[in-house]
Amino acid sequence: MTDRQFTDPAQRGPEIDDCPTVDTCARVLADAFARESATSWICGGSSTTRENWFDATLRADATIPGSRRYALTEDGGRPIAAAVLTPPGARLSPAAQAQWAARALARCGPRSVQRTLRYLDLTEAGAPESAWTLEFIGVVPGAAGRGAGRRLLDRLLADTSSAAGVYLTTADPGNVALYQHFGFVTQRRLSVGPLNVVTMLRRRASSL
Repeated sequence: MTDRQFTDPAQRGPEIDDCPTVDTCARVLADAFARESATSWICGGSSTTRENWFDATLRADATIPGSRRYALTEDGGRPIAAAVLTPPGARLSPAAQAQWAARALARCGPRSVQRTLRYLDLTEAGAPESAWTLEFIGVVPGAAGRGAGRRLLDRLLADTSSAAGVYLTTADPGNVALYQHFGFVTQRRLSVGPLNVVTMLRRRASSL
């Protein structure tokens, strides 16, 4: 993601789909997170494992009432960016947790399950109950540097109504300054295995 806007008014810009399928978002995010450190730690270097992990995880998130998915599509309908939000106080039901664990175990292996739970145990503990959680946002490598991430983030932040704002975690130090530009402030710094994870919060009253 970059801070560049789409600047050519003669071209029809990418469009935001606020009801994309789980499959669409999972494919985009698996591509976008191919080199992201937390995903690599959880899934290893296998693209198949990564794709299966995103599929299992997004299907679980989709069971949460009020969860939201977004996709940014180019002309012709090709998705180039995606994001997933879960609402304040959201928790997977025991049945959804069991389904995720079974699916992830069968398709990704025990290491991916164990590391996912380890990451979530540490990062979810500090999430404000009244804040939305930005679970994922990513842009496919071929579309990076064209403002896609900025446009998608602008939209989802505008759509969140909670006064407590939006919570996220990142294991990429380069993302911290980017999120600060959007009004996020650092809450905590955590060590999760080899990862240095930053948790951040953007309150609704913050200005961009």
